[in-house]
Amino acid sequence: MAGSSAESLPKATREEMREAKLPIQYRDGCANLLIPLNRCRQDSYYLPWKCGDERHSYEKCQYEEFKKRVVKMNELRAAKEGARSN
Repeated sequence: MAGSSAESLPKATREEMREAKLPIQYRDGCANLLIPLNRCRQDSYYLPWKCGDERHSYEKCQYEEFKKRVVKMNELRAAKEGARSN
């Protein structure tokens, strides 16, 4: 899906991620959605029924990133097998 909401938001800078105290493994293309999600979670004492919109946006972004990685990996595998057959 081109033009998803995660692509329209500006990416979080390294300084913003550091100020939000995001662990290194979460500093990816979806960090701009994780920062407000974590802020909402802290403000609502991690109640599971709160912050649903933020969580949904973040999880959708993570899924889209996963699908991009799968496509890229399949392309690399196809190129590797194509090189072997020659």
